[in-house]
Amino acid sequence: MDKKSLWLKYDEAGKNKIFEYGKQYEEFLSNCKTERECVAYIIEDAKKQGFMDLRECMEQGKKLSQGDKVYYSYMDKSLLLFTIGGEPIEKGLNILGAHIDSPRLDIKCVPLYEESGMAYLDTHYYGGIKKYQWVTLPLAVHGVVVKKDGSKVSITLGEKEEEPVVGITDLLPHLAGKQMAKKASDFIEGERLDILAGSIPMESEEKESVKENILHILKDTYGIEEEDFTSAELEVVPAGKARDFGLDSSMIMSYGHDDRVCAYPSYTALFNAKNSKKTCCCILTDKEEIGSEGATGMNSDFFVNALAELINCMEEYSDLKVKRALMNSCMISSDVTAAFDPIYPEVSDKRNCSYLGQGLAFCKFTGARGKHSSNDANPEFFARLRSILDEAGVDWQMTEMSKVDVGGGGTIAKFMARYGMQVIDSGVSVLSMHAPWEIVSKADVYEAYRGYHAFLLGC
Repeated sequence: MDKKSLWLKYDEAGKNKIFEYGKQYEEFLSNCKTERECVAYIIEDAKKQGFMDLRECMEQGKKLSQGDKVYYSYMDKSLLLFTIGGEPIEKGLNILGAHIDSPRLDIKCVPLYEESGMAYLDTHYYGGIKKYQWVTLPLAVHGVVVKKDGSKVSITLGEKEEEPVVGITDLLPHLAGKQMAKKASDFIEGERLDILAGSIPMESEEKESVKENILHILKDTYGIEEEDFTSAELEVVPAGKARDFGLDSSMIMSYGHDDRVCAYPSYTALFNAKNSKKTCCCILTDKEEIGSEGATGMNSDFFVNALAELINCMEEYSDLKVKRALMNSCMISSDVTAAFDPIYPEVSDKRNCSYLGQGLAFCKFTGARGKHSSNDANPEFFARLRSILDEAGVDWQMTEMSKVDVGGGGTIAKFMARYGMQVIDSGVSVLSMHAPWEIVSKADVYEAYRGYHAFLLGC
């Protein structure tokens, strides 16, 4: 149980693979800051790998067989990838499940207003954040606006060097006496997380001429009206690319590691899991950060419905086959965990926490305090996984997120375990989780890829 740094395990050629994989992951992160962007990017990748659209197979009556690869996009915000194996699907699938939503600020439906000669966009934060971390940062706006005629306008503002950024102001220390005396949770109220969007007034007699100018810019640039905000999905995220972190470039700092640091190894592992015995699946889902509710969250039936369609394209359909396929499946719920932070050692149980750079982390149970809202994995299942990982030479570690009474968190595991399948949580350790900029080890990202690949082929 004495774990060592992965960097000591790899020779020069192995380290080069870690850095190359990290470079590819950074490109993914820099281009995929929303669920829609992730889905579009991965579908493009999947098509290059020979994946077909499952919906087109359904419409054309195409029969799928061993070796076929299909994808299923749901509302452009959740994605399923399947590779058909040699065994009957009733014997179960090997499933990797990650989420592609991340904590952020969402622009409200009626957001634009003017106050004291400045125009603002009103926001509502999404997921668990420390609100004070989001002020005085350069922020970008990503998303879509859907007009009444159904046409979509994609918006990405603040990522290119020549583009302006937006942001949230804060009080200067000289005037922040009362503010500094507040609890951290109340330091910045949610209604103060409004985006400063502009300050130039139009030459008009309108009372809110700065707001009018912003609307004029939006009309000229994107062809949208103020009312179009009501049918928009606009997310405010930190501006800027993923970057190497540390003087040795051993880590990556980026927005959205939670949970794209598990999503990327999951889908790339699936791409490279050739000739698997079982049908393999990669689930990339939305809404985990707010409880997995909604049509695109794991608490809906979109996965089961897609699986039913897949079976119908493979063989004679029955509900019993769907239920057997689900019950006999094995799944890694691939989600991040908190890395031990020596600056804050008091929140962790040193014997039962994960460490940066020491391999793929497994968590037998999540939840909070008394394992509330947790899937608790069976030891028989993890014994099989241990054997598979050790045979493949994958370094792994066990973890709990914190000391028992300190806190906890949830994943999509419990929503999948309800079908009777074997499920365990596993992912990459993260420093500064849920902050605008999070940190991971490149070695852990690569080891996650290797572990997920071994699971798909060996379970």
